[in-house]
Amino acid sequence: MRQRSARSQTVFCLYSPLTKRAMLKLGFGLKFADLYQCDGLAQLDAAFLAHLSKADAGLVERLRTARADPGVLEARSESALLLDLAPHLDRFVAQLFGIANEVIALSGRHSALAPLYEIKRRFVQRHAATRIKPPEAEAIDGLAIEAELKAQFGGRFDELTFALKVTEWQQDEARHARELDLAMRYAAWALQSTAGREHTREGVLFKAPAKTDPQNLLHRARSHTQHGVRSFTIRPEYIRRRNGFALTDGGTDLVGALDQANYCIWCHKQGKDSCSKGLREKPTADQPDRVTFRKSPSGIKLAGCPLEEKISEFHIAKTQGLAIAALGIIAIDNPMVAATGHRICNDCMKACIYQKQEPVNIPEAETRTLKDVLELPWGFEIYSLLTRWNPLNIRTPMPKAPSGRKVLVAGMGPAGFTLAHFLLNDGHAVVGIDGLKIEPLPEAVSSVRADGARVPFEPVRDINSLYEDLNNRVMAGFGGVAEYGITVRWDKNFLKIIRLLLERRAEFALYGGIRFGGTLTVEDAVELGFDHIALCMGAGKPTVLDIPNGLARGVRTASDFLMALQLTGAAKADSLANMQLRLPVVVIGGGLTAIDAATESLAYYVVQVEKFLARYETLSRETDEDSVRASWSDEEREIAEEFLSHARAIRQERNEAEAAAREPRIIELLQKWGGVTIAYRRRLLDSPSYTLNHEEVEKALEEGIVFAEGLTPHAIDLDDYGAVRGIEFRKADPGAAGTSEEAGLHRLPAHTIFVAAGTQP
Repeated sequence: MRQRSARSQTVFCLYSPLTKRAMLKLGFGLKFADLYQCDGLAQLDAAFLAHLSKADAGLVERLRTARADPGVLEARSESALLLDLAPHLDRFVAQLFGIANEVIALSGRHSALAPLYEIKRRFVQRHAATRIKPPEAEAIDGLAIEAELKAQFGGRFDELTFALKVTEWQQDEARHARELDLAMRYAAWALQSTAGREHTREGVLFKAPAKTDPQNLLHRARSHTQHGVRSFTIRPEYIRRRNGFALTDGGTDLVGALDQANYCIWCHKQGKDSCSKGLREKPTADQPDRVTFRKSPSGIKLAGCPLEEKISEFHIAKTQGLAIAALGIIAIDNPMVAATGHRICNDCMKACIYQKQEPVNIPEAETRTLKDVLELPWGFEIYSLLTRWNPLNIRTPMPKAPSGRKVLVAGMGPAGFTLAHFLLNDGHAVVGIDGLKIEPLPEAVSSVRADGARVPFEPVRDINSLYEDLNNRVMAGFGGVAEYGITVRWDKNFLKIIRLLLERRAEFALYGGIRFGGTLTVEDAVELGFDHIALCMGAGKPTVLDIPNGLARGVRTASDFLMALQLTGAAKADSLANMQLRLPVVVIGGGLTAIDAATESLAYYVVQVEKFLARYETLSRETDEDSVRASWSDEEREIAEEFLSHARAIRQERNEAEAAAREPRIIELLQKWGGVTIAYRRRLLDSPSYTLNHEEVEKALEEGIVFAEGLTPHAIDLDDYGAVRGIEFRKADPGAAGTSEEAGLHRLPAHTIFVAAGTQP
């Protein structure tokens, strides 16, 4: 079923991360191949138990007892056992991969930051904030104090230095009374004054959790009403200038992750870890055993992490500098952690114990924990190992014995690849199929040749050897909606990591270009000997606008646009993909698909017109402008002139910005040309994107989009060529002054309309 095309051969070269054999010498008498075999994992587990026995005989007996009968292990006792095992797992894995020095150094970086969070809690929030109230803080000259403190710090001023100095001064408060007073006044200014908060907004030390208002979660947004329609934009100082399709959000660093882990109150000790288990209503007298979950003010059930990941426990391990063990605790319930976390899921945040102030940003801490391990030497191999052998997983520390059963998983999106991993660890053989063409990875890391044959593979020492620039990344076809639906707000290099977790396993096979029900039927699967078929093929067909001209040229479903953008390579400078987009753009809908379509259309428009200008100029040099224009129709000439003028304006702005040593103000140009507006039929507060993930709404506004509420599509206007030129809406709150507004109608100009109004089964 695998066919290696000419394009596949090119992809192979682009993907090849290894230029020489990576030498890995494992400890405990193990070979690299042992880590992918049941017998080898059993040998590894025995080595861990022996290692643990030498360090703590009582602890190894606790582990053996728990494994023998995990059902009787009470939740808090299990958590205590995991955290007692954590330092031993870190040391064992470090010895196994021969990276003890690197693991110690990583732990040391965690420990070195500890004063930051201690001073934040004890000095900034409990001392300075209570001694000096906001009105007094506003009157403080914080910059003058900062200059004085900087001189005392030897010419250096940063948050960690501040924390270390305050810690030092507190050892002899009488002697350093003046210095501590200066530090207190500075902390109060930074924490409680408008100027101070703006000055220190990029740090973590001078931050206090803000109170949350469900009706006003977009702190950086502003709204205005025109013609009876309320729209939301970002405040100008928070505009985030994006360039192309490189990763737009790399997530937090170690400082930020530890800030969140320390902010967590580690409430699993009291059985209150609602982030994991959900915020539960008190049982009633007549139904004491019934479990019901509280709902947010927006009506969202606060059920917590769907996987019941041990969040509080991994936070403790993280703050103790046990990065590998923290990842191991995550992987007990969430081995596919590379596909969750930052910019992907936030059910845990919604159910955080902090309901009246900002929740702990668990996804940020989770993803940073993964990255910290991946960035170690052999970090990918460590993560990969923890998805197969995890001594912290009391119930299934390693894969079960082969069952002899074969399962066909149709669809290799998040549901498919997660189920495939679970089935592999449950002892079954798995074949994954997908309708998209799956590009082969180099056999040196995947173990699979282009013809499907298995070959020995090499360990990956440096995770960067697997990574690609998202601007130039070739779509590999694996990952379903994670490949073509999620934008570059998420690092799609993680898709390759997830794929390798599966593809390296001998019990797994992956085939692309197969449509279940077409290329392969149920009868075919039975005939091929599959014992079970799992359908993981997505939500369904998109909603189509049932309004006049609802299928006119220029109208497209948002999901189709996102898929075409990703899978055709249209956003790449060297792509010949034919995907035309004109401004203004209107996106109809209020979910995350609408948000993604809005941000990506803005980014794509710039790439599109710059490509058009570059190719026009090249052709004009090779022939002449009249020859290039000779075959254009009137409509094509109109669009071409529009693209050329916009591209030249962007070029001029880039040149002026370079000369002035500033960032190009491209967003302002796009807005001048009509920009992108999301039109939602109800209030912003009612939209799925706001109620489920308001952070995504704010980040989209930062890229320059407009969110207009209370607009229901009524009719689409066409130009003289039969293409879209505008859309008319019925307003939810008619009665504003004007002509059409009096009838409750509102018109938006548009040359492109994306429909993101949900899907049907």
